[in-house]
Amino acid sequence: MLTPFDQLPDSARVWVYGVDRELDGSEKSKLLDEVDNYLRDWKAHEVPLSAARDWRDDHFLTIAVDQERAGASGCSIDGLFRTLKSFEKEIHAAIITSGLIFFRGKDGGIRSVSRDEFTKLAAAGDVDGDTEVFDPSVTTLGEWRSRFTSRAADSWHGSLLATRAG
Repeated sequence: MLTPFDQLPDSARVWVYGVDRELDGSEKSKLLDEVDNYLRDWKAHEVPLSAARDWRDDHFLTIAVDQERAGASGCSIDGLFRTLKSFEKEIHAAIITSGLIFFRGKDGGIRSVSRDEFTKLAAAGDVDGDTEVFDPSVTTLGEWRSRFTSRAADSWHGSLLATRAG
């Protein structure tokens, strides 16, 4: 059951998927149509889930489920994962990413790099404590609302800046 994202409680469970490149308009439309169709019928043990999605900065898909009504089960989460994974081929982009650091570059665009590359960028002065970073590891909508985006110095990303000589 598709629900407006902003109407879900802070306790809602979230999964954030960072796409490794910016999607164009048609790719975004296809992806969001596919996700909306999936969420409309998403069930856990035959119980409809109250779910929503958010799309940010042409890179971030956030799926939320109101756990107070009915919680997503392992099988239902696997189904969502498989749906997104199969869609990657159609848009030639990675949706199911792990280990990537997402940040806003000096040009204003979103970049995704490995942890090692982010550390090298910090050492070179290309990213710093004021760099806007994105934290796809948040697990509740309350966390997502409060810290999905932040300054690198105010998040766990700050530990990757420590190697910068100064």
